[in-house]
Amino acid sequence: MGANLRVGFIGAGKMASALAQGFIKGQAVKCASHVSASCPIADKHLLEHMKQMGCQTFHCNKELMDCSDVVILAVKPQIMPLVLPDIKSLVASKLMVSIAAGVQLAQLQADLNPDSKIVRLMPNTPCIVREGVSVFCSGPQVTPQDNATVKQLFGTVGQIDEVKESMIDAVTGVSGSGPAYMYLIIEAMADGGVKQGLPRDLAYKLAAQTMVGAGRMVLDTHTHPAVLKDEVCSPGGTTITALDMLEKSGLRTSIMQAVEAATKRCTQI
Repeated sequence: MGANLRVGFIGAGKMASALAQGFIKGQAVKCASHVSASCPIADKHLLEHMKQMGCQTFHCNKELMDCSDVVILAVKPQIMPLVLPDIKSLVASKLMVSIAAGVQLAQLQADLNPDSKIVRLMPNTPCIVREGVSVFCSGPQVTPQDNATVKQLFGTVGQIDEVKESMIDAVTGVSGSGPAYMYLIIEAMADGGVKQGLPRDLAYKLAAQTMVGAGRMVLDTHTHPAVLKDEVCSPGGTTITALDMLEKSGLRTSIMQAVEAATKRCTQI
């Protein structure tokens, strides 16, 4: 990845904004002006945050393509058929990265051209604090150097792994949508703390940091979550009593069903 890499976002929604902030903070680009975003004039309010960061903004995708080495397709899946014909003639020398859920490489390749270098990638919003997780798969025209660029670029905002395309929808169900599941759990834990007399700000801090710490334990110790869970549970103690309540309420099954529902939704988009 060159020091002068220029990254463009077609689409300027929350995921594009999160990635842009992460790339700038992680120094994946030389400066904020090496990041650009475009969207229709009707959605110009979406560009305000990009402008505040110092990014270039456009209402013309061609102008964005002209000043970008890597172009990230960050529009909703249903908007993709409207965007691709507009840029079809401009993609020959660009590395294109689609983050649209459910849109397969074959579809992207067909709507652009057979020589297009296309990567399908699923990030998540914690990229904004450089604690994201992304997975990607590459089209047939993508070179090892292109793959290295993707790994280095998205590696500045969190973890990055290459997978088979058949796994991407399930990844969306786990990590793409997953932050929302975690926020719901944090909110519920904090509400429980408030119910028991804790101040609201302290309850949120305790719940959030507990989740961060538990995740870091899994990643850093490489210990199975069930083993780590058992280590917290004393015979007849508070934790095993709480876990018994969670099992009775169906928390485990509910989360598994949520991942399944999100995965299936990808195939319906």
